[in-house]
Amino acid sequence: MLDAAERRLREDGAEQLSLRELAREAGVSHAAPRRHFADRQALLDALVEAGFARLDATLRVALNVAGTEFVPRLHAIAAAYLKFATDDAALLELMFAGKHREGAERIAVAASAPFGLMDALIVQGQEQGVLAAGDSQRVGVVLLATLHGIASLINGSLLVPELLDGLLETAVDQFIRGARP
Repeated sequence: MLDAAERRLREDGAEQLSLRELAREAGVSHAAPRRHFADRQALLDALVEAGFARLDATLRVALNVAGTEFVPRLHAIAAAYLKFATDDAALLELMFAGKHREGAERIAVAASAPFGLMDALIVQGQEQGVLAAGDSQRVGVVLLATLHGIASLINGSLLVPELLDGLLETAVDQFIRGARP
């Protein structure tokens, strides 16, 4: 059901997601999805939680492959985030829209894992003297805003995806220069 919902999300957007349509697509009765999801919001929340779990796994793989040095790890996590953000734009939009909604405590917990990874990486850069000491979350927000902004430009067709690699390299290098001690 979640796979079908994610496909539908990519094709039509969150507004068009309906439990009845998903049931029809899955070839089950219109009441069957209610065994798993109390309502449409519960389905959307499950999609968001799964999205944050997938983002977390993606970032962890990128960090593990990059080794232990801060700068290559920063480039790797930035590239992984941008790939996720441009490959799954509709899901990412849904993830950010639902994160601070009242009653979305499980989503906030799910979001804390990937953002905690990014924060730990900023702390590593500060401890190694590559980044200035200070509030790691504040520094991380600048990085996230940069990456999210680039993804928004690509997803909104304001930039061609072919520019992504060079732009990513420039953005990360400028971030490091701007955040140096």
